[in-house]
Amino acid sequence: MKDEESPSTQEGDLGRFVRQKTILLKTKKRDGTWVATPVSIVVDHDLAYVRTYDKSWKAKRLRNFPEVRFAPSTFRGKPTGQELHARARLLDGEEAQTAARLLARKYPVLHGVLVPLSHKVMRTKTLHYELSGSAS
Repeated sequence: MKDEESPSTQEGDLGRFVRQKTILLKTKKRDGTWVATPVSIVVDHDLAYVRTYDKSWKAKRLRNFPEVRFAPSTFRGKPTGQELHARARLLDGEEAQTAARLLARKYPVLHGVLVPLSHKVMRTKTLHYELSGSAS
């Protein structure tokens, strides 16, 4: 395995998420309330990446309010650590392809096969987001 193919580790706020499989991502509704959803995460340097599909409520909320909160969590969404505040940025082109490759490398079955296949079957577009932020 080549060393340059594994996600980079770093010492910043996101460093503790390098080995984390799932986060509880909170997105803001128009009425100001927060909606929490467990999602997979991958960290590379000082950025984190997540994905969803274009017709999801999460994607709609992110279009309106790019501010997010997230914390390490169990697969079912129970928070297990300190929450961070971040800003989500929709990626396209090469940036989105890079995020997709990083997710597929960390989760070969889930994000390498199952998620892309389910998005294709549902006829939805896969969206990749970059999260950058700091401790709350």
